Amino acid sequence: MDFEQLGLKAGIEIHQQLNTKEKLFCRCPTRLRDFEERTGEFFRYLRATESEMGEIDRAAEEEMKVMRRFTYATYDTTCLVENDEEPPAPLNAEALSIALTIAKMTGMTPVDQVHVMRKLVIDGSNTSGFQRTALVALNGRLPEGARIETLCLEEEAAQRVEGETFSLDRLGIPLVEITTAPDMHTPESVREVARTIGMILRSTGCVKRGIGTIRQDINISIAEGARVEIKGVQELDLIDEVVRREAARQVNLLAIRDELRRRNASVTPEPVVVTGLFADTKSSILQRATYIVAVVLRGFDGLVGREIQPGRRLGSEMADYAKKCGVGGIFHTDELPAYGVTAEEVAHLRECVGAGEADCVVLVAAAKERALCAAQQVVRRAELALAGVPEETRKMLEDGSTSYMRPLPGAARMYPETDVLPVRIRAERWEEIELPELISVKAERFAAEMGLDGALARQMAYSEKAGVFERAVESGVRPSLAARTLLGTLRELSREGVAVDRLEDAAFLDVLTRAESGAIAKEAVPGVITEICGGLSVDAAVSKVAPAMSEEALLALIRDILATRAEFVRERGMGALGPLMGVVMQEARGKADGRLISELLKKELRQRV
Repeated sequence: MDFEQLGLKAGIEIHQQLNTKEKLFCRCPTRLRDFEERTGEFFRYLRATESEMGEIDRAAEEEMKVMRRFTYATYDTTCLVENDEEPPAPLNAEALSIALTIAKMTGMTPVDQVHVMRKLVIDGSNTSGFQRTALVALNGRLPEGARIETLCLEEEAAQRVEGETFSLDRLGIPLVEITTAPDMHTPESVREVARTIGMILRSTGCVKRGIGTIRQDINISIAEGARVEIKGVQELDLIDEVVRREAARQVNLLAIRDELRRRNASVTPEPVVVTGLFADTKSSILQRATYIVAVVLRGFDGLVGREIQPGRRLGSEMADYAKKCGVGGIFHTDELPAYGVTAEEVAHLRECVGAGEADCVVLVAAAKERALCAAQQVVRRAELALAGVPEETRKMLEDGSTSYMRPLPGAARMYPETDVLPVRIRAERWEEIELPELISVKAERFAAEMGLDGALARQMAYSEKAGVFERAVESGVRPSLAARTLLGTLRELSREGVAVDRLEDAAFLDVLTRAESGAIAKEAVPGVITEICGGLSVDAAVSKVAPAMSEEALLALIRDILATRAEFVRERGMGALGPLMGVVMQEARGKADGRLISELLKKELRQRV
């Protein structure tokens, strides 16, 4: 697919949680909790409010098609601000300072005053029905040439646990939203821009790490298509696939539009009640339905079932729209007979609603109010198919395809937050911001100054343990030993079930310096760390795992091993060094340094050959 010929334009919004001590508008900690730790629950019904111009945002209006009851779990680390039962506290100064640092790193211009706004959100992710957001800086640029339009400071949404149940531990964690201009024209360039922004954010040392702490929303359009926002792309390696599939979806929707126009297709706006037609049906799904309606799509035959993305058809898009009314899905004649519906029933259905062979009939089975609502949604999506590509907000599915969420929001979505005072950005404050070293520069330094190979240097620079690594090297630990232990040993112990997250930096540095000095053997390091993570002090762990073996005791052990294997030594000579090294190491069990063992063993062997 030639993306430049397609006129692909893409921009990206990065949402990154900040690792602050407190939340953005309250003094609660930014600690995530297990749902089982909840101390209480309450529920809310959310409704959209009108803007200052008396308008209701179209995306919020879509969410209100079905009244939903949302349940929220509270904890001993959440408060009345998260519950929306108390006014917000002033904007978190620590979070603002981090946001300004990021803005300066990307060459942006800060605003004179930071004003908090309310962004209407009634999908249950905010107890208040809105998200607080504040514009911090404008007009930056990345090394790849992509422009950054805005940097905002926002409160994180509540975490969906299941269905309409949310957890309030995440609500209010500060995050930055970085929005680029639509300057990318290939899927690969979108991924690389996201990678660069992620690197810059990590370089601050002030962002949270792990799954769910950073999310990418991608805005995509092609020539004759429309801007579509895809939300919730968490994996960097999936970004280019998401862009490819959305471009293909828009190409296929345009092809369907052109075919519909050639057929002079049209949509019958009024649904037909066909409940009685299926009174004797053997279809278990239709048997349970109290109300069944049909929508006739003139000239749509074969197109509703046409694939527009892997695993997704035009009918899938119609079903997404219908589900906003609380129904489970739709049926259509492109996929019938199926679901227990017979060919005779399909023929009878066509006859009763006046549908010809070139037409498609869509069925919705549900309670009356929901069925009629869903039928109108099918009509709406079919009419949009005649126009081409609708502007939408969509969510990413596991494989990189997407499904409809809601229309793109409009200007009515935003209105001022009157409970939080604006914050003035002083010029002196901006000038005093010191820029951290970029991780990309750090990796080059690790390679040049510490002798690490390029891949290991990059891996170490991107690691959360980069600071510990540098402190270890400053303490005299060889870079290779420090990097190998941090990136290899700790990872292997974690896979074995050792709680390495309990290992404090000071204890780790103590173990490494002892290994470097020869006080404990490097081979004993994994065992010592395991015992420390189990609750022992460094001294106790060393005494248990690797009590020091004197040089005299080690020499006696080596001579005893050589004596018992004298014939093997005579036959192999110095070639016996490797096998015997393994024997001595096993006997010493980490109580002596490998280098010392090697030196003594070589010396004793030379005396015998």
